[in-house]
Amino acid sequence: MEDYIYDTDDPIVALATAWSESALAVIRTSGRGSVELFSRVFSNSRELKKSLGFTLHYGYIVDQNRKKRIDQVTAAVYRAPKSYTGQESVEIFCHGSLPGIELIITLLKDVGFREAGPGEFTMRAFLNGKMDLSQAEAVAEIVQSKSRQAHSLALNRLSGGVFDRIDTIKKKLVDLMSIIEVQLDYPDDEIGGDTAVPSDSVLHAIEELETLIDTYRVGRIFHEGVVVAFAGGTNAGKSSLFNLFLKEDRSIVSEINGTTRDYIESWISINGIPVRLFDTAGLRNADHPVELEGIRRSEEIIKNAAVVLYVIDGSVGMTDEDLKVFQEKGKGNEYMFIWNKIDESDKTVPRGVFPVSAVTGKGFSDLEKAISSGLTGLEISGSELMIDSLRQRELLERAVAALKGVKKSLANKVSLDAVALDLKDGLDALGEITGEVSSEDILNNIFSGFCVGK
Repeated sequence: MEDYIYDTDDPIVALATAWSESALAVIRTSGRGSVELFSRVFSNSRELKKSLGFTLHYGYIVDQNRKKRIDQVTAAVYRAPKSYTGQESVEIFCHGSLPGIELIITLLKDVGFREAGPGEFTMRAFLNGKMDLSQAEAVAEIVQSKSRQAHSLALNRLSGGVFDRIDTIKKKLVDLMSIIEVQLDYPDDEIGGDTAVPSDSVLHAIEELETLIDTYRVGRIFHEGVVVAFAGGTNAGKSSLFNLFLKEDRSIVSEINGTTRDYIESWISINGIPVRLFDTAGLRNADHPVELEGIRRSEEIIKNAAVVLYVIDGSVGMTDEDLKVFQEKGKGNEYMFIWNKIDESDKTVPRGVFPVSAVTGKGFSDLEKAISSGLTGLEISGSELMIDSLRQRELLERAVAALKGVKKSLANKVSLDAVALDLKDGLDALGEITGEVSSEDILNNIFSGFCVGK
């Protein structure tokens, strides 16, 4: 991201919707004089310039030099500070023709707008006090969310959940800092009363922050998704189960051994968790070089998967190879064993193995619940407060380390000057999470990952 992004008042323009052919597209502008500048290319310019905020205006984009209409549009006017960025802005709803969009943006740049940088609209919203830094990060998380659950968790952060939690903790620590500073500034005989520094508030803050840190692992799972791979012998029903998860016939199903000679993958959602699911080649001794290469690739995917769904052909029972894998991997959390084809089997299902029929779907719902519980260890409703930002986790860890220093110093009756320094470091770390303490480098790093129209 370029340094010009810190010139936060000049007029900017960007396409807010995807760069692809569509029924409608949205072009966003913001900054000083946006309404007046846009009026230069709008057919109904007089009404536009005198309009109030939160009003819609119908008209045409006009190339004044060629005296030619470019597109029929609707323009939404926002007056500062009541807009997304806190600035004067206009949003243009036009037809989703790529040549038309390109021409409109060119005309807007010709009258004085410049192209926005990545995340510049949201950065201006942050700098103008429309949201804190944790909410700004949540904007990108919502856009990038891969499931409804991930979207819901990010929306919770956008609603200010992280800020509220951090702010509550900070207020208690600020009260503690005030007590310490009073004692540093005045002798005990001038203050009078109880001058003891309450350490319980420090302990409570540490517990609250550590609880938030513990949500990071699950938060990342919902944000980034996880790799889950099928494994097992040939003709165990891996491809049938893969299709059942996808709810479509994506993988070829055949009674012929070795049908799947390479892996197939697809993104799915399992109880709200984004999962990159792999159907792999059946593991067996093979002679054909193509099948051998497929098995090699499959073994690599299985090795790197968060969870491996090992499928056993229930109509045949456990083979020697199945039993070997079950004995080696059955006690860990990385492998889940599935007894497929229970509709064709009268054999006893071993303990710790999930009975499923890829044909009838029996046992499938229980399997999905077991997978999601195994991945997160939690029942997630979507209203929980979780963090999925590495930056936020590192700052929380820094705050906890500083507060543990405060706790230790108070216990050892160390000079209050040293206590105050650790407490200030903790408060600064929390301030960086919400953006009260920030630098240009930090802001560049955060907003450079946004799309241009945000």
